[in-house]
Amino acid sequence: MKNFDEQLQQLVIQALQEDVGDGDHSTLSCIPDNKKGKAILKIKQNGILAGVAIAEKIFKQVEPSSIFTVFKKDGDAMQVGEIAFEVEASIHTILTCERLVLNCMQRMSGIATLTHIYTEKLKGFHTKLLDTRKTTPNFRLLEKEAVRIGGGINHRFGLYDMIMLKDNHIDYAGGLENAIHKAWQYVTTQKPNLKIEVETRNFDDVQKVCAVGEGKVFRIMLDNFTPEQVLKAVKFINHRFETEASGGINLNTIQAYAATGVDYVSVGGLIHQATSLDLSLKAVITT
Repeated sequence: MKNFDEQLQQLVIQALQEDVGDGDHSTLSCIPDNKKGKAILKIKQNGILAGVAIAEKIFKQVEPSSIFTVFKKDGDAMQVGEIAFEVEASIHTILTCERLVLNCMQRMSGIATLTHIYTEKLKGFHTKLLDTRKTTPNFRLLEKEAVRIGGGINHRFGLYDMIMLKDNHIDYAGGLENAIHKAWQYVTTQKPNLKIEVETRNFDDVQKVCAVGEGKVFRIMLDNFTPEQVLKAVKFINHRFETEASGGINLNTIQAYAATGVDYVSVGGLIHQATSLDLSLKAVITT
């Protein structure tokens, strides 16, 4: 598994390759390649700022000698008219990186802002907020980073870092008990320390997991349960397993789920329903 910086470097290389192709001809046609410049990141919409550290990595990956001055950091509340950072570099670097930086920061800030709104709803409750794998292909790294910046907790990053026995796994495996047994055998013989989470669709499933999963399963997902059903399940489980409520949870219902005492709620909408915020990178012209 590559670390964050290695994954980010790969993302930036591929994204620039996609955008630049055989050259940034708009810039090449009218700007000398030795010309230096300065630009600022202007905030045009209120919210939670995310992606400043990513922007710095992008500029410095393209031009290591660029000077990046931070005025607002990731996770800060931002307001229209504020300046997040200033960058000094080759004008070619600034213009080549501009759209990639904005695409990342606008998307990340939208996700961080929505995540923050959700986490505010959970203040005073035991329940914590999780994201999901409902992400944009090849952009998961930064979408999940934005959730973290907004105050949420990253669930598994991919299929490789946790066993999640969902409805289709269970059906294909021949039932809950069989799926848990096979997954535990796999963990003990092939992937020690890999955690197992099991999705349940009703209270009968919860009872089955509790009967056969002790010492094997670490978390029970309560999928598409009503708050009343979650409360019943949480009381029955009685801290023997971690608990997670999932499915259709939104800003209007999240507090009702949190009131059940469930350990986690997972919300796919943190990412796939977030709206990008408006930011712009503007040249600073000095005479």
